[in-house]
Amino acid sequence: MKKISELRALTKDELLLEEKSLRKELFNLRFQKTTGEIENPMRIRHARKEIAKILTVITEKQKS
Repeated sequence: MKKISELRALTKDELLLEEKSLRKELFNLRFQKTTGEIENPMRIRHARKEIAKILTVITEKQKS
């Protein structure tokens, strides 16, 4: 998991790319969960929290 300070150092485009890749990963993790192949179910929670952090930083950048 990246720290919020590391995310704030990224540009908006980099944050959007990171969000896109995490959403793909989250989709794949949910698919694995459904098929019973998931190795670490907690990874779903971590991916969701990372997406939330990125969206928070994007919102902060838009307001300033």
